[in-house]
Formats: sequence, C-alpha cells, structure tokens
Amino acid sequence: MSVAARPDPLPPVTVTGAESFARAAGATPEQVRGLERFLEMLAAGNEVMNLVGPKTIPDFWNRHAWDSAQLLALAPEARTWADLGAGAGFPGLVLAILGKGREGFHVHLVESMTKRCRFLQQVVDELDLPATVHNDRAENLKLAVDVVTARACAPLSRLLGYARPYLKAGALGLFLKGQDVASDLEEATRSWEYEADIVPSRSDERGRIVRVRRLGRARQV
Repeated sequence: MSVAARPDPLPPVTVTGAESFARAAGATPEQVRGLERFLEMLAAGNEVMNLVGPKTIPDFWNRHAWDSAQLLALAPEARTWADLGAGAGFPGLVLAILGKGREGFHVHLVESMTKRCRFLQQVVDELDLPATVHNDRAENLKLAVDVVTARACAPLSRLLGYARPYLKAGALGLFLKGQDVASDLEEATRSWEYEADIVPSRSDERGRIVRVRRLGRARQV
C-alpha cells in the first residue's frame, strides 16, 4: 500500500443554502433549480422510505449537495462516472445535475435495492439527466468509466472489491469517507495492494476523500 496526504488542499467552504452552494460549486441558476427539485423529491421520498437521515435534509446544500459536487474538481476532465451503492443519489445524482449539457457526460447509478432504484429513476426522468440506473450489484457490471465513486457504501476493504472491475480497467477511484479513514485504510491493507492519497473534504473538516489510483492483486489471507 502507498498512501499520501494531498499537499496544499483547497480550503473548506461551509455552504448554508442554494446561493452559497452556487458560489462554491460554480453552479448555474439552471443547475441550482435542478438541485432544488431534487431536494423536493428527496424530502417527499424520505416520507415513505429510508433514503437519508431525516435530520440531514435541512442541511441538504452542504451535507449532501456540496459534499458530492466537490468531486468534480478532483477529476475535471472526467466524462463518465459510476456511483456504487447510489442510494439516494449522492454523489451520483448531484454529479449528473451539474454535468448535464456537457458533451459526453454520463453517470451510472449502481444500486442493488429496487425501491431505491425506483426513486433514482424518478429523479433521472423528471430532470432529464444524463444518467442510467442499474438495479444490480456493482461487481456484476462491466462499465467503462473515467471515475468510480461511492459514499457511505461500505468499508474500504469491501468497497475496493466492488470497485475492482472499474479500477482494473483504468478508472480513478474517488471515495467519500469520514473521520475514521485511517483505520479504514489500515484494514484495507490486509486485503489489497493499492496506491491512494487522501484529500481533505471541503464540505466537512472531519471528512476525507480517498483517491485510489491503482489497485493491485488481492492479498492472500
């Protein structure tokens, strides 16, 4: 394993609403309107299924939208993304909203729970997003993408297994993690050989983004 901290990280920015999100993310009014509609659908969907913690919805713009949007700056030339364990659509739906209209931009939303896929498809259809919903397990698919990402999907040791087909095909891994990232990385070294660096989150000073550049063979245990 080779893990390094990213030098000179961009400073954190606390987003308090749609306007400050637009400034932080460089979002257009149309993109903000798309995110506002997504928020409405998320709040309604959360009434009938467990999409996100109800207490996190008032902090949608920072905890969900900005947390997801920051990934674009880490792979500015990327056009195709796979979001594993897409759940409620973070980061995948946010990326699709912000990438709409960019030539060749597409997000694959990979989710094994059918009811969550129905929600994801409703948002994709409503907002006419450049995204495809896959009701399947990540490791069953063979998708050629520039970036593979996930948030709150699984410990890194398991997540690398899910992402292996994408990483082996040349994708960059960008995985949103919390403050316990050190133990997560250490546990992953017992199962995998990989190269990664750690990028501080811009939405939460406790958060980290694990950027995986190379995944080697699984270790024998």
